[in-house]
Parts: sequence; C-alpha cells; structure tokens
Amino acid sequence: MTTTIPLELSKKDFVSDQTVRWCPGCGDYAILAQMQKILPEIGVAKEDIVFISGIGCSSRFPYYMNTYGMHSIHGRAPTIASGLAVANPDLSIWVVTGDGDGLSIGGNHLIHAIRRNVNVNILLFNNRIYGLTKGQYSPTSRQGTRTKSSPMGSIEQPLNPLTLALAAEATFVARTMDVDTKHLGEVLKAAAEHKGTSFIEIYQNCVIFNPNEWAGIDDRKTRSDHVVYLEHGKPLVFGKNNDKGIRLNGFKPEVVELGGKFTEADLIVHDESSQELAFILAHMEHPIYPPPMGVIRNVTKQDYSAGLMEQVEAAQKQKGVGDLATLYSAGETWTV
Repeated sequence: MTTTIPLELSKKDFVSDQTVRWCPGCGDYAILAQMQKILPEIGVAKEDIVFISGIGCSSRFPYYMNTYGMHSIHGRAPTIASGLAVANPDLSIWVVTGDGDGLSIGGNHLIHAIRRNVNVNILLFNNRIYGLTKGQYSPTSRQGTRTKSSPMGSIEQPLNPLTLALAAEATFVARTMDVDTKHLGEVLKAAAEHKGTSFIEIYQNCVIFNPNEWAGIDDRKTRSDHVVYLEHGKPLVFGKNNDKGIRLNGFKPEVVELGGKFTEADLIVHDESSQELAFILAHMEHPIYPPPMGVIRNVTKQDYSAGLMEQVEAAQKQKGVGDLATLYSAGETWTV
C-alpha cells in the first residue's frame, strides 16, 4: 500500500549511486534536482514510487532516482506505466519522455494513456529537437527549422503538446521551465497530488543542438516580461511591474498595457476547470505570445484503475472469484 503518513525522507534518499551523464548545462539536471527535492514532501515511500522512460536524453532519468524504475523502449513508456498502474493502483508512477520519444513513435500510446485517465504523471521535456540522435528536427520543431534532417527548413506543422493533451481530455495539464526551478518544483508537486493523468510540458533548451529555442523566457532577468504565470481565480497579469495583461478580443487573446485604457477588470480570469479557456491558453505559444506557465487545467474525473476495479468487484459479486486454471481448461481444449 502507498504510505500516506509523514515520512522521514530527504532529497538525498532519492539520489541513486549512478553517475549522472548529461551534457554540461543541460536542463535535465535541474529537473532531476527538483524531482528529488519534492518527492519527500508527497508522503509516499520510495518503494511505492516508479519512474518509467522511453528512449532519449531524458530517458536516463530512472537510473538517477533511488526508486523503482524501468528504461523501456522508444515511445512505449505510457503503455508500460498504464499496465503497472492497473496492476498496482497504489503506486506513484512517473513517465519521463521527450518531444521526440513521446510525440513521434510514442504519440498513440501517450494519447490513449491520457484519454483513459490512467493514474500516472507524464513529464514531457520539450526542447523542440532530437538531442540524443544528434540534432534532427522533432515533432515540435517550428516550421523553417534547419537541422541535419531538414537542411532547407522543416515544412511540417509542429505538434502542440498541450493542445494534444487537452484534445485527449487530460484532467491535469500544466507547463513549466527547467530554469525556473521554484516554479518547476511547485508544478511537480501539484501533479503528484492529482488523481488521474497529469501531463506537464517542461520547456528546456538543448544546449548542443538548439540552445536558443526559448530565448527571452529562459533568462530570469527578462522572464517576467515574457511569461504569464497562472493562478486560479486571478487575472492574467504579467510584466516586471505588473503593467501588462491578457484580454480576449473576440475569441483571440490580446496583450494589453494596463493603467490607461485597460484595467485588470478587462483581463481574462484564470479558471482551471474551463477546458475552453485551457485551449486558448495552450495556443498562446512562444514567441508570438507570452506563454502561460503553471496549471492550465485541473479537474476531477474517475481514473482508469478505479473504474476497472469497480467492474472487477461487481463481476466477482455476481459470478464469484474466478479460477484461472478452470478457465484455461474450459470449452474446447486439446493436447498437442
């Protein structure tokens, strides 16, 4: 059973004995550090926490966590995590993936884990590039991106991870950044407390192959002028002096200056329960808009394991506990 009583755990309890091997300056280090920092606060024993990854730079994550874990195959981490969540609903399960692993070969698996509302936490590291395989364009790369596999510029329409998750009826959707460590930790903790699928897009630069993707919002000196931090029930205000905001002009979000023609009363008020607003916020992408950071959607619905267990219990009351050996030998059988 998952431990729910206060535990005497600290960050060092979640640090494994493996040497961490990412490129110097990679944001994966910051994400790892924040994960190890917040896990002692969620009230779950190490033995009840599992990290599952696919293939990519981010997929080394399970090696560096002193918990149970599995480094699976390309794109299949959500599927393995779904099976584990059904087999043991009491576990705290974390899927670590990237924009290449999770949205290319793993896209179908990701969508169905989300739509089923399996009780897992999905962290999608988005650097808009394939890092491990040396810099090809990824499903989230912007049109025109020149890489080794698109020397004349990508002609493909990029995927938006947040709108994909929302279209799959995700019950918890959030966005944060690797370099904004305090905010990152808060979002990770909120995801851990959610029952059902939590999906977090984490902005990060690939310091080798795409180091300037989030220019302007990755610098703490200028970030406040280029990012909108979301808070449920509060208007969308941003800027170093809180002098800017986001209002709706028809169905389109619009950046306005506060203090003259517009006041906070004219701005969008964030509502985590509104899927309609969530789609609007998810479409506010860098560099056209100041991207929203924080919890975009958070609603409560029955998670997959709970619904399945209810059906199992109902069937057992109606027909009794099954016998697998009897089932195998029932009907037409033969010996080869």
